[in-house]
Amino acid sequence: MAKKPKKQQSGGTPATVALTAAGAVFTVHAYDHDPASPSYGEEAAEALGVSPDRVFKTLVADVDGELTVAVVPVAGSLDLKALASAVGGKRAAMADPASAERTTGYVRGGISPLGQRKRLRTVLDASARSHPTVCVSAGRRGLEVELSATDLATLTNATFADIARAK
Repeated sequence: MAKKPKKQQSGGTPATVALTAAGAVFTVHAYDHDPASPSYGEEAAEALGVSPDRVFKTLVADVDGELTVAVVPVAGSLDLKALASAVGGKRAAMADPASAERTTGYVRGGISPLGQRKRLRTVLDASARSHPTVCVSAGRRGLEVELSATDLATLTNATFADIARAK
């Protein structure tokens, strides 16, 4: 059974603060996060009643020693070779979770591509362009932000590339 979305709680996250400061058009969606959920992204899609193709997860990878953000649909998975190629690298691996948290300022399952402590190179899967809006983490488990893929790319200085593959 889908969880009911909640109203936005007072106080913002670095992601929502960054969006507001940039004058971006966005909508915040909150829901009751279940700590036992096996997939944060799939949980968000179900709770919000949104297709998993429109909900994007933020993953941090190590490409040739440099942390890089990959934003891919929760309906798919990250193609590490494609990510490395997209940024002109040779080899990519998932980043150490503690390093990803420390660098972005967010906890795993709540890492947003927006408002990160240290701005990292970001690649957004090209499939995002096929949707009027996409949802990404707003910086906390149980909180998503919906905005256009173009705005997301502009605000994160992201490039578009085919970096996702079907599960």
